[in-house]
Parts: sequence; C-alpha cells; structure tokens
Amino acid sequence: MRLLAACSLGGAGHLNPLLPFLAAARRAGHETLVIGPPALASMVELAGYPFRAGGEPAEEEVGPIRERLPVAPPTEASVLGNRELFGRLATEAMLPEVERICAAWVPHFVLREPCEYASAVVAGARGIQTGQVAISLAGAEAGSIAMAAPALEAHRTGLVDELWASPYVTRFPASLDPSPFPRTIRFREVATSSSRSLPDWWNGSRAPLVYVTLGTVLGYMSVAGSIYRTMLMAVKDLDARVLLTVGRHFDASDLGTIPGHVHVEDWVDQGDVMQEADLVVCHGGSGTTLGALAAGRPMVIVPVFADQFENARSIGDQGAGLVVGAVPVTDGLNRNIIGPGDVRRITEAIETVLGTPSYRRHAALISAEMAAMPVADDVLAALLTGTLTGS
Repeated sequence: MRLLAACSLGGAGHLNPLLPFLAAARRAGHETLVIGPPALASMVELAGYPFRAGGEPAEEEVGPIRERLPVAPPTEASVLGNRELFGRLATEAMLPEVERICAAWVPHFVLREPCEYASAVVAGARGIQTGQVAISLAGAEAGSIAMAAPALEAHRTGLVDELWASPYVTRFPASLDPSPFPRTIRFREVATSSSRSLPDWWNGSRAPLVYVTLGTVLGYMSVAGSIYRTMLMAVKDLDARVLLTVGRHFDASDLGTIPGHVHVEDWVDQGDVMQEADLVVCHGGSGTTLGALAAGRPMVIVPVFADQFENARSIGDQGAGLVVGAVPVTDGLNRNIIGPGDVRRITEAIETVLGTPSYRRHAALISAEMAAMPVADDVLAALLTGTLTGS
C-alpha cells in the first residue's frame, strides 16, 4: 500500500508525531511519501523517507503572524494561527502539489498532522481515507478546527465534519487528555535505547541535571533573545548542572556571559538528554512534554504561545510539574511574555520540583500509563485495514 504523510508549517514538532507511522509502514513493506514545506526536506531525508516539497506562504505573509502570536490576546492569536496561517494561507499554498501527488501517485491512505489541511481537502474529494496524528491535546485541536472552520469550508463544504469524523491518533494518555473526537486511539512510541551519554560538559560534577529547552520555533521570533536571557538568569545561581538548548535559528552569542555550570548547545538529541535529566524546564510544546513524561521526568513549564498553555495546565493538574505563567506587562502591546520580572518565580519553581519527590512520582505514573498503550505498528495496521477501535 502507499501511505502519504502530510505535514504543514511548524517544524519538527509537527513532523515528529508522523515518524513512528512512517517507520511502521516501512517495516510492513508499504511505500511511503512525505509532503511538506521545503524547510522540512532535510529533516525528512535525514529520517530516511522520500520527500516532496509543497508550497508555502510567502515570508511577508507569515512573518507578521509569527511575530504577533506570542503577544496577541488568546482569541486573536487563535484566529491568526489556526484560521489565517494554517486554515487559509498554508492550505492554499500546499494544495497544488497535493493534487499532483494524489493524481499521479494515488495514495491508499493519507496520514496528516492536524494543522495540515490541504491533504484532507484533496483526499476527501477523491475518496481517499485519512487519519490525523495529534500534535496537541485533543481539546485544543478540536478548538483549532472550530476556529479554522470558516477558512476550511471555503475550500470544500463538509470538510469540517470530515475532519471531526476522521480517526484521531494521539500519544497523549487519557489521564492527561480526554478526547472529544469520536474515533480516538492512543499509541506509544517505542523508545530507542541509546548508549550515548552526554559529554562531561560540567567537569565531573554530579549535581542534578536541569534540561532547559524552548523548542525549535522560538528562535525565529524577535522575542527569542529576551526569553532565553530570562531563562539564563533564572538558572544562573542554581546548584545544578544546566543544559540549555536554543535551536539552530538563534545565535547563542547574544546571550552574553554564560555561568560555569550552564552549558549551551544549539540542539541535543532529546532521547540522550531525557535519560539523564532530573528536571525538564520547557515551554510546554507537545514534543518536549511527551518526551519528558515518557521518561518519567517532572517539568517546570513556562508557556509562550499556541497549545503550550493548555499542555502546561494539564501537566500541572496531574501533579507532574509546576507552571510559571508570565506576569502581564502593560506596555501598549497586550504583552504577556516571560521576562526579567518572572526570573524569581521560575527559579523557585525549579527548586521546588527538584526538592519535592511527589512531582517525579506523578510523572512516573503517567510514564507507566503511556508505556501500556499500543505501538504505532498495531495502530497503523488497524488504520489501513479499517479495523480501528478507540476510546
């Protein structure tokens, strides 16, 4: 069978949930093809899958939206991100290439991440079955579809109902993420055992390891420098080893003086870090959050934009970490972004989670729940044969 995996803008956080199913398809002998924006080419090819670049909106259209997302009030940010960026601009840009692939390659099944709508437009019109692999909590993604609905229905009437009825596959466990989608099935990623230890960047210190990461998208934003410097201030006096990753689109030299117990890298393999970290300090992006929980690591979450706020609340409610929200700043920009005024609260949250065993215990309980979910191979087989059952 031929499996088309479709990914929109958003980088690794949107692509990574699809990779376990591409690997499962390859193990089962199916043909695979990934379509996405050109920026994904190196990531997909490094993972070993064929890639076709679709269109993407012009930077002059995307840039203003990206800059507004972390500072806009929630409703405005949702309209900009879900309706304008993904529902309208990204879909229009991707449609021509998706049409060409579906006409010439004729996939048997389309597996898409929920922000990629062009494949759903084309597949539904051609009678090709689809499934969606979650990147966020189900409630947040249902809200995203509702917000994008006017733009989606302009592409094809009835598309929203089709999205709602499509199989919804998620890595989030039920305790964190009750789902409103009627055909929900949960899966776990099979952890690849890594014998790679982190380099000894701390000269033999055995202090607790605090991993600080804010994902791959923040580096594109003008607020990145201020946020990274705030995080650096929050950890500068910790009695801990600190690994801070800033992504490949941020110049770490802009951080200024780095304390001796802090090591900065552009990127480190998440699996290598999680096996050694005592605490993960992050923005609440789904990829980092799920990686930490699968490893049973507690978190301090400092959300910045998009679904990070919902993810953070869910983790906090389950007792697997603490959430530090920004103190609103009245500066005429409706700004609500982490800044120097939040440093003390971030530091105190880190010290609290490191010093309170219950956070690790709750993270371990969620890790055990995730470990009991079916693997991607079984879920893919059910999708392709139409025998999917879920909660």
